Amino acid sequence: MKVTVRGDGSRSLMERLLAEKIPLANSCNGRGTCGKCKVRILSGTVDEITAPEERLLSAEDIRAGYRLACMTRSTGDVLAVEVPEAEKEHVFTTDGFKPNIIPDNPRDGYGLAVDIGTTTVVVSLIDLRNGEEAATGAMINPQKIYGLDVLTRITYETEAGVAGIAALQKAIVGGLNELAEKVCAERGVAADSLVEIDVAANCTMQHMLAGVDARPIGKSPYRPVFVKALRLKAKKLGLVGNDDTLVYLLPSVSAYIGADIVAGVHICDLKNTEDNALFIDIGTNGELVLATPDGMYSCSCAAGPALEGMNITSGMRAAAGAIEDIRIGADGIDLAVIGDVPPVGLCGSGILAVVRELVRTGLVTKRGVFNKPENFDNDDWRKTMLHYNGTKREFTIHTDKTGKDLVVTQSDVRQVQLAKGAIRSGIEVLLDHAGLKAKDLDRVLIAGQFGAHLPAESLLEIGLLPPVSPDKLIYAGNSAKTGALSILLSEKAKQETEDLAADIHYIELSNSENYDRLFAKCLLF
Repeated sequence: MKVTVRGDGSRSLMERLLAEKIPLANSCNGRGTCGKCKVRILSGTVDEITAPEERLLSAEDIRAGYRLACMTRSTGDVLAVEVPEAEKEHVFTTDGFKPNIIPDNPRDGYGLAVDIGTTTVVVSLIDLRNGEEAATGAMINPQKIYGLDVLTRITYETEAGVAGIAALQKAIVGGLNELAEKVCAERGVAADSLVEIDVAANCTMQHMLAGVDARPIGKSPYRPVFVKALRLKAKKLGLVGNDDTLVYLLPSVSAYIGADIVAGVHICDLKNTEDNALFIDIGTNGELVLATPDGMYSCSCAAGPALEGMNITSGMRAAAGAIEDIRIGADGIDLAVIGDVPPVGLCGSGILAVVRELVRTGLVTKRGVFNKPENFDNDDWRKTMLHYNGTKREFTIHTDKTGKDLVVTQSDVRQVQLAKGAIRSGIEVLLDHAGLKAKDLDRVLIAGQFGAHLPAESLLEIGLLPPVSPDKLIYAGNSAKTGALSILLSEKAKQETEDLAADIHYIELSNSENYDRLFAKCLLF
């Protein structure tokens, strides 16, 4: 897409493009560390290329006129820029485990069950008389322009102050209103007639929706302004509805075990479990709850955005053209691509599958290091799979008609390894606190937008999950939304959820004995 902007040396090209509402990948909130905001300068003058650009852009890209928008400032009057087309046809998970839910307080009218994730937002229109799900809509969280993870968005609040808090609230309120109008129109319901809106979200997203300062969540001792459930008025937040429309924000456990996890634990009825069940929501943050007959233990770990296809050299969201699975063998490379179109990148399940295959075939060692091509015999099919980019080893997945390669680098493998180590070490800490071993787990429930697309093979073979039988894995889907749905229909469920949040014991991983040693062990594939 060709875009023309007026020169403004006081602001980066990224700031200029975002001000014009032109979508642009922005994983690191303009810090020059992710390399995703690549644009091509067609005409006009810009400042000298920066060190971060020289590190993140290839020599070929630089010769072709590509720059990072966050690092580039114009020095002339008008600048013509080629911006990559926004990803389309995103794959969303809107369904989840949902038992037969009967309203205990049937009411006339409609309400909304909402799941606000760091990455995605899902809204369902619910008939309050019978619990019927009338319509569903989803979108990428519009706060993504301020960073792809919660800490980057909190950093934006820290830098921008009150204006930053207002901007983040405006972004998510605008997105929710857009989805609400869409699902209401689909059913022929007036958006201003909504009775209630129940929201399950992580603690940071709850703060940002309410317009409450989220900065305390991002610094020690990580104490949010609120974790208890809130009842607010829709109009006060700027949401659709009328003067009486209630907004119910579900309770959280702590700064990093949010209302989305509480909703999932509630809908899966883990408080009343008679066996040992591990509930895991895999995303930018990994949130874990171990439910046993003797109590519930939880922890959170910073998995990073790699498992959602971000901060990866050829990474992208789950959209048309994203590689979602791969097989590597003597006969070559076999790809499964979303939409059955030519591959253009790797989504989260794809990067996990690539690493699984690289480790399985010995192209990557158990320590997560690329093998050397010279370590293989000349007649070994693996010898030609790896190549050097300068002194660094890479693996080429696919080469398109223009000669552009989709590659996996050592840095990409390391990102997956860190995420795997964080999640696995969290599981081990919870098991230890409960006095259990992996063999004692009866169920492993995998929840969330991303987890729904992860094959058991990938999760188990790289060791992200402990060694359990694949038949113990249960995919709970979008349990945050279905949990919010059940609570929307029941005052009793609201009270049960508030009691549940208080009963989940939170464990701070960094305070666990010998955690550093455990984390290092869990990094091994």
